[in-house]
Amino acid sequence: MTKAFPRVFACFAALLVAQASPAQTWPDKPVKFVIPFAPGGPADIVARLTGQKLTEILGQAVIVESRAGAGGNIGAAAVAKSAPDGYTALVTTSAFAVNVSLSPNSGYDAERDFIPVAAVAKQANLIFVNPGLPAKTVAELIALARTRKLAFASPGSGTTPHLTAENLFNLISKLDIPAIHFRGAGPSATAVVGGEPPVGAGAISTPLPFVKSGKLRALAVSSASRVAALPDVPTLAEAGFPGFNDDTWIGIFLPAGTSPAIVQKLNEAINKALQSADMRERLDALAFEPVGGTPPQFAAYVKAEIAKWGKVVREGNIKAE
Repeated sequence: MTKAFPRVFACFAALLVAQASPAQTWPDKPVKFVIPFAPGGPADIVARLTGQKLTEILGQAVIVESRAGAGGNIGAAAVAKSAPDGYTALVTTSAFAVNVSLSPNSGYDAERDFIPVAAVAKQANLIFVNPGLPAKTVAELIALARTRKLAFASPGSGTTPHLTAENLFNLISKLDIPAIHFRGAGPSATAVVGGEPPVGAGAISTPLPFVKSGKLRALAVSSASRVAALPDVPTLAEAGFPGFNDDTWIGIFLPAGTSPAIVQKLNEAINKALQSADMRERLDALAFEPVGGTPPQFAAYVKAEIAKWGKVVREGNIKAE
């Protein structure tokens, strides 16, 4: 009995070391960031900036892969089913919180199948129009919509720009301005530049260059305060619609079952990246606000966002398209 005990103990200790080693050595190969939207949108932009910085910090390449479709559900479902080893992460937007109520048959459970790692960045949504449209304020746009048929471009069904516009136009203003959904923020903004449709809603970073060049006209931002990139553009509250404080946020999630040690390592690396001056400068130039924080803080925020956007989905009777 006494001779067997050391052997049993040694085997148990070896088992603990074997179980701990993947977390201790992570990452020892490239990490893949899956973006569930088309290239060019907020998630893609932030994922590439973050991936470049994390490559320096972690000492392993971070590869960004786009798997667009179904409002972000195809890419999210793929990550949910991937191995929980820390080498496949989901980089998505606030559409992740919306899809809980918008797409009940998404193929995954947002709260059960994922571990929130960190909120990386956020930015306000922007209401904008083609310069040929005779509306220079939100009030003028709404007045115009009462006299002629209009539609607005969205970067996808269930994205927060889509719901911000639905709430503004159809719930609060009692209009009938349907959404035309595109496969991402880039195609959506480009469509409004072409005037088909002449109205759009999107996270600021994508339409911003078009606004700066005069190809789009910005009417209002959805944040609680004005944004530095567009200081002359009023908030929706200033435009006569109090209560708006909507952001498109970008966050990183790992599959459920991932080692807490790996979750913590990735969280710490993300926060380190966000604290670097060059990363903050690049985000600021694109009208993104760095966020960061702990996994529990991000989890609580996601839970609150699920409740907030679920209310808009239900009241607007919005369906996945």
